[in-house]
Formats: sequence, C-alpha cells, structure tokens
Amino acid sequence: MTETDNIIIDATARIFQELGDPQTLNNAPDDAWREPLWAALEESGLTLAWVPDDLGGAGADISDGFDILQTAGRFAVAVPLAETLLAGWALSKANLQVPQGAMSLALSSRANPLRLTDGKLAGRAEAVPFASGVDHFVALAETPDGAAVIQIDAAACNIETAMGIGGDPQGNVRFDGAAPAALAPAPAGIANETLMLMGAAARATQMAGALQGILELAVDYAGERVAFGRPIAKFQAVQHNLAQLAGETAAAVAAAGSAADSIHHADNFNEAVFFEVAAAKTRAGEAAGEGAAIAHQVHGAIGFTDEHILHRFTRRLWAWRDDFGSESEWAVGLGALVAANGADQLWPMVASR
Repeated sequence: MTETDNIIIDATARIFQELGDPQTLNNAPDDAWREPLWAALEESGLTLAWVPDDLGGAGADISDGFDILQTAGRFAVAVPLAETLLAGWALSKANLQVPQGAMSLALSSRANPLRLTDGKLAGRAEAVPFASGVDHFVALAETPDGAAVIQIDAAACNIETAMGIGGDPQGNVRFDGAAPAALAPAPAGIANETLMLMGAAARATQMAGALQGILELAVDYAGERVAFGRPIAKFQAVQHNLAQLAGETAAAVAAAGSAADSIHHADNFNEAVFFEVAAAKTRAGEAAGEGAAIAHQVHGAIGFTDEHILHRFTRRLWAWRDDFGSESEWAVGLGALVAANGADQLWPMVASR
C-alpha cells in the first residue's frame, strides 16, 4: 500500500467517522445528516475520484476509487457514493464534463435498450440504485449513429420510487420524451456489459468492506456479552462462528482486491478482467450471505432490532448481492467462459492469477 493509498483511506474513514458513524445515523430523528456528509465527500473529491482533473474530478486512479469504496463499506454507507463514482467514470470515458451532485447509472436491458431519436429518449431502466436520491443519471443509449453515453437530469425523468432491501431508494426510471443534458459517442469498449463489470466490482468491494464492519461488530459484542458468568467469546461454538466469519471476510476482501487490481492494470475489459470480476462478485456474494447469517447468530435477538446497527450492514449486504448481477448470474457467466475455453485451459487460467 502506497502513501497515497493511506492518505485516501484515512481521509475517507475520517469523514465517515465524523459525519457518517452508523450508530449516530441510526439514532438520528431524520435525514438531516445526509447533506453535510455528502458535502464533505464532494469537497474532498471522493465522489469524483475516477474523473480526470480537466473534466471536473479528482484525477485519482482506479485502485484509489476501490480503496474509497471498501472503506465506505465498513461504515455501511447510506449515500450514493459508489453510484456517483461509477457514473463519473462512464462520463469521463466519453470525455464529457461531469456535473456536480449525486449520480447513478441507469442501465437498460439488452432486450429493451434505451434509444435516442430526434433528440428524445425512449425506454426505461429498472431497479436503479438511489433512483429518487440523485440529481443526474448516466446511461448508454442507441442512436442512429451508434451507441452514446448520455447524462440526463433526474428531474426530466419519470421515477417510480421504491425502497430497496438495504433501506436505500431504488426504483424504475422512465426516460420517454426526455432530452439528454449531455451526450457523446461511446468510446470503443464501453458498453452496458462494461458498466456491469465495473458495477459488479464496486459492489464486491463494498461487500468486502461491510463484512469487515460486521466482523468487528461481532467480535466486540462477543467480548462484551456475558452469559453463564463469562463472555460468550469464551464459548467454543461462538469462537468457531467468529473464525468462520473471519474466513468469509478474508475471502471477500481477497477476491474484491484481485478484481480491482485486474481492472487497474488492464488496458481494456478483456477476458482476464471478466474472470476476476465474475469470481469476485460470486465469492463476495456468497460471503455476504454466510457472513450476515453468522453475525446475526452471534448477536442473537438484539441484532434484529432497529435500535442495533447490525441491520444497517446486513440489509445492504443482501441488497448489494443482487445489484449488477447476483452471484448466480456471474457464476453462470464464469462457467460459460471456462466451457468456451475448454477443460485444458481451466488450470492455466486459474494458476495465472
């Protein structure tokens, strides 16, 4: 880890400790905390870390952005930080100036792509993270001249507001009749599949961070909770559970880190990047399911109450498992890649990493 990495991680952690502490937010009477937290993230440049300086961003590299996301995951971040990072990255790839404010990717399906005709959009995107909590959407649209990266103001869209399992806004976005605020031809290699890969890597990284958060919560609680005259951490069954949770956390951190490193060093989103991201999203998703169950088992009934902060982590872990493709979907894609290359290439493919 470089000195720059440490500075970025420390800056991110300090902002969340001061303005986004899970216990403080859990006890807050309203959402008044969101504005100062988001303002601090924007002022520090963390929201646009993946955007070059000349396009209005901080000019950090890919690995820095993933460090930010893992650190934020440890606090069960309840603001669209990952979404804004991803949207800013997509805009910068098309050399578009990045606007101020929160953003989210709004990806249409391959079967029903978003279309731009005569300056007007037609189509929809489903289950968009923070759909009703952002200022802008970024998407890919089919035009008569080919695919284009577009930025559109949220106020110009029809948003079907809903709440995701993590407690954050999530909904369907209808673009029919709306006009983009900015657009540019999509550069080579930038497609919905590319954005899905970046989104999956981001969610795997957030899940790794959240698992680190619940591991810390579970270890602390087991050391404090007394039963039959001694801390429950002294019981072998609890120790076994905590060791298993530590193992799941380590696996998720390693897989997500490998995917981020692969993206950082690759010139394009090639087969190797797909392999790493698919493996990371699959493994982190499995770890999220197992880890959340163990953490709740260690905490017992108190972990299911609104007053305890554990649910802020586990509900987002469950939500992030499905965002940008569930582990089942990515496992199928990974299997298809292995099958296409043939059995003889499986071991070289794994051993080269």
